[in-house]
Amino acid sequence: MAENFSKFVLALLVFLVPEVSIRAESAPCQPVTYEHSGYTVCEVDLRRQSVKLFWKKPDGHPYEYLSSLPRALGNHSRLLFATNGGMYHPDNSPVGLYVEEGRELVRANTSAGPGNFHMRPNGVFYVTGEVAGILETRSFIKQKPQVDFATQSGPMLVIDGEVNARFVRYGGSKKYRVAVGSRDRNLVVFAVSESEVSFGEFARLFRDKLRCKNALFLDGGSATSFYSPVLGRSGNFLPLGPIIGVYGAD
Repeated sequence: MAENFSKFVLALLVFLVPEVSIRAESAPCQPVTYEHSGYTVCEVDLRRQSVKLFWKKPDGHPYEYLSSLPRALGNHSRLLFATNGGMYHPDNSPVGLYVEEGRELVRANTSAGPGNFHMRPNGVFYVTGEVAGILETRSFIKQKPQVDFATQSGPMLVIDGEVNARFVRYGGSKKYRVAVGSRDRNLVVFAVSESEVSFGEFARLFRDKLRCKNALFLDGGSATSFYSPVLGRSGNFLPLGPIIGVYGAD
């Protein structure tokens, strides 16, 4: 009896291990609580998953809705999740630098102005193959890296391991927020707040909890700025500009 039970347990483990692996790949996101606030945090390893930016459909009209992104790409990868990809004008065009499939569609914006985007320093999130990073905008312009995808937004939350000095003492107003952080050259982390948080709280999440050396605020304003078919998250109600989609292998 004991021998038969052991064989049954072993067979069950063999059956379940691949299933656990599949689920981990299909949903690289998990709930995280930090300083009494809840977040959905998604860790993306670019050696196994791909990050792409979307703005306009083949017909020239903006995608606008996270759920409108292609569910799968030509290389048999499928959409794991999607979120805001940076700030945009009323016509859904990007406010700052926007690069898609190696083509610069909107130039970098270094002008002064109101709002979060122009809060110095702002920055650029970029992806080149299996490598990603976040640079302050002026550093990005100076270095001129060749990139596959890039989006400019602001403000920077974490800069070289330090919280943006603007938010060290005063965190600012509390709103729903979306941001991306860079842990190393192959690993990026997205976080979506599930409640209203300040920039200071968000910055500390990335630096202290998620261990990101750099982090960039992407946008905010709604708890629905996240879409994931595998997690049952339906995405935005109001149209967006640039959108980030993360894909994993089938």
